[in-house]
Amino acid sequence: MRAVHFGAGNIGRGFIGETLNDNGFGVDFVDVNETIIDELNKRGEYDIELAAPGKKKIHVTNVDGINNGKDPKKVVEAIKSTDMITTAIGPKILPIIAPLIAEGLTARINAGNTKPLDVIACENMIGGSSHLKEYVYSHLDDEIKPQIDQYVGFPNAAVDRIVPIQNHDDPLFVSVEDFKEWVIDESQMKNKDIKLKGVDYAEDLEPYIERKLFSVNTGHATVAYTGKSLGYETIGDAIKDPLVLKQVKSVLGETRALLYSKWHQIFTEESLEEYHTKILHRFQNPYISDDVARVGRTPIRKLGYDERFIRPIRELKERGLDYSALVTTVGRIYLFDEPKDAESQKLQEMLKTDDLQQVIITTTGLKDDQDLVDQIADSYQTAKASIK
Repeated sequence: MRAVHFGAGNIGRGFIGETLNDNGFGVDFVDVNETIIDELNKRGEYDIELAAPGKKKIHVTNVDGINNGKDPKKVVEAIKSTDMITTAIGPKILPIIAPLIAEGLTARINAGNTKPLDVIACENMIGGSSHLKEYVYSHLDDEIKPQIDQYVGFPNAAVDRIVPIQNHDDPLFVSVEDFKEWVIDESQMKNKDIKLKGVDYAEDLEPYIERKLFSVNTGHATVAYTGKSLGYETIGDAIKDPLVLKQVKSVLGETRALLYSKWHQIFTEESLEEYHTKILHRFQNPYISDDVARVGRTPIRKLGYDERFIRPIRELKERGLDYSALVTTVGRIYLFDEPKDAESQKLQEMLKTDDLQQVIITTTGLKDDQDLVDQIADSYQTAKASIK
């Protein structure tokens, strides 16, 4: 079997590609990074290393690369006969690759290939595959849509594996943590004959996506923004500070209360506590060196209405539960000043030129909750005063 995978970056090679290969798939990596694509075609293999005691090496074979910028027709040909399509390319890039996927699916149907196919977006977002489907369908002709509906599924997925910043001479070598989790919504699949080992399947994915987003993503970002406000440059150094550790534990305590309130039929309090304890150990992994600047990048996106901070804050408030630690972290996000991150610089410019409350409303979408906007503004002012 073969899979077409969009995104030959570290997550693509070090997680999705590795898992597919372990299940007997050959992988056609699609990317515009010429160095990586050329090396994949030259070698047809690469190594990953587990960031854990022993530093186990895993050899990945039967891979190649397609440069969708230079050779989009080759991507279309690959989609015509592939057994699975996956992505790990970033939420903002999904609309960009959608036209090519639409062209490939159209060519597949027109060629008479009606073998069920699933397109799985493995992104750090809620409903990634559903969003990708919307983008793809906007580029399909109306007459082909019923056949795409019949033979192509877009099952949502939740993925979790920390891949730190890489500093290797080999452009294909990638270091990843030994923990990994990939959950796919089985109810949305078209080809249920393909079940990957190392992947979990659930009839309702939403609880697992929220558990991951409100725990790993919210927690990791909390360490980054709290650490940045205290002058730390790496996640490892930041989480050694008792103030940072206390803050992330407080945040996880609040999101854990939300998760249990919403999904107590699926998760017990004990299982959520164990999950969060494991997450803290992952953040403290001495074999993973990650920069605060990388984890905290794109702060405007992370402040989004349905993102890792504002969504749990909104839902906790609706339930009358505590969200004070989350608001404290949000106040520190507005202090995140990273010269190499365009969103960070845009946010800092907004704070200089616009009214603070309007900046908060614009970035969080909280136009109908003045009370919460006021709380975030107070949190920002308190955080700002504390670092002067």
